[in-house]
Amino acid sequence: MERFIMCILFFVIINAVALMQFTAAQTVHVVGDDLGWTVPQNGATAYSNWAASKRFLIGDILVFNFTTNEHDVLQVPRASFDECSDDNPIGNMLINGPANVTLNSTGEQYYICTIGRHCELGQRLAITVSATSSSPLPAPSPTTPTTPSPTSNDCTPAPTSGPTAGSIPAPNATPNSSSSSSNLATLLLSMFPIFMGLVF
Repeated sequence: MERFIMCILFFVIINAVALMQFTAAQTVHVVGDDLGWTVPQNGATAYSNWAASKRFLIGDILVFNFTTNEHDVLQVPRASFDECSDDNPIGNMLINGPANVTLNSTGEQYYICTIGRHCELGQRLAITVSATSSSPLPAPSPTTPTTPSPTSNDCTPAPTSGPTAGSIPAPNATPNSSSSSSNLATLLLSMFPIFMGLVF
């Protein structure tokens, strides 16, 4: 009877560890949802309103849904974000859409489109990335709304015929780096036949 209880206890522990691995999986955020990554009709508030209702965690993935050669994505520091400048880029510019960005550090992160006046017209995103899901939702990052001049022909938002949020294939739902719960689950699963041999 004692062996049976030990076997059941071991089985429960393995299942608990496996469940922990699934709860650690990231969330895929399609930036702007159905709007995608484009020049928004309502200016800078479009992406700040979208981000305000989201919780961004380490390992989550941002999907910037845009048509190649019409938009791009560049991560920049706060000063460059505020000025809509591509000075001091963080990482490489993403020019092929749709583009995926895995969030791998905590804190504020800023993304802009560098084509024409897209950023000045509101195609920019500020988010706050937290380490754990127990962190409170961050306050929305302030955006400085800019008003394009009425005589500017530089960039008129046009409807895109590119992919939509529903057509993006979901990336692999496993975090890029091995987590400790994943390693523990693998260890426990590999030890299960040995344990069973000792018990019975």
